[in-house]
Amino acid sequence: MDRVLDSESLAERYRASSLRPQTRELLISMLAGSEQEKDLTVPPNCRGLGRIRHFHRTTQGGAWGENPLPIEPAQKALGLAPTEAITAQVFQNAACNWRCWYCFVPFDLLAADETRAAWVTADDLVSMFAALPNRPPIIDVTGGQPDLVPEWVPWMMDSLDSHGLAEQVYLWSDDNLSSDYFWRFLSERQIKRVATWRNYGRVCCFKGFDRESFTFNTAADGALFDRQFELFARLLALGLDLYAYVTLTTPTLAGLDDAMRHFMDKLQQIHPNLPLRTVPLRIQMFSPMRGRMQPTHHAALAHQERVVEAFRKEVNSRFSTSMRRQSICDVPLTPFGESTVR
Repeated sequence: MDRVLDSESLAERYRASSLRPQTRELLISMLAGSEQEKDLTVPPNCRGLGRIRHFHRTTQGGAWGENPLPIEPAQKALGLAPTEAITAQVFQNAACNWRCWYCFVPFDLLAADETRAAWVTADDLVSMFAALPNRPPIIDVTGGQPDLVPEWVPWMMDSLDSHGLAEQVYLWSDDNLSSDYFWRFLSERQIKRVATWRNYGRVCCFKGFDRESFTFNTAADGALFDRQFELFARLLALGLDLYAYVTLTTPTLAGLDDAMRHFMDKLQQIHPNLPLRTVPLRIQMFSPMRGRMQPTHHAALAHQERVVEAFRKEVNSRFSTSMRRQSICDVPLTPFGESTVR
């Protein structure tokens, strides 16, 4: 890695550039006309600021298994019948303090650039959503890094309440575990609101399985790899309905089995059952990635197939078959949840 990002300084700068707290405005990426639009299966909606995403369980296959997120949590919360796929209305905030080479978002949509985004309120977003024909059952608050502006989630909750949609919509948000802004900038009332909102789930993404893969993936300091686990544990202690992704791209396979064993140990130090709420994400090629790809990145795409086998081996060795077959949202993560770790 030639250059390591100053993630903390970027976070501060991008937060200041993408939030107007007095008017509760957020800087939301303009997808219409962007490089990302090339990869969309349907045109952007909501004045070019939103998109419809189709979540499928079986897009990965093989050792990757199914991806039940956010399908199963949304179906359970809303009382929907089980299906193979579900749609979501997606909005992306226009800032991120990491630069993951495999990100499907163009980097120019991650730099809090007002020329590639628009200032809107949560009420604006929910109003546009409410006016859609055949509204999806999920609103996906993503980015970027939504937790650079953690107010976004409780503001969306307030707006869903005021629009009479709180019981009809499942709110889902992403978090790359890069900052403690959730506690630094939200009030106790807002934190409690997020933690107790019935139709809300959060997925946190571990960007690699050790320090080397983390820095390779994010361009951030390797010390921040361990901080991800600390932040996840703090969120879990609040009682949020939490899930995890992990990306398995790495520049080398040296020491893989030991590294994966250590990664699983760190997950289980947070909660013994956490590996069962952790979904490995297979990285695929998107248009914005093509200009970033170097030989090491192409090798990493191939390496991930071997890494996921190591991931599955560890999960299979630590949990019974019946536990592994549970719905992901039924895997207990509460302090009183019964673990079936071997």
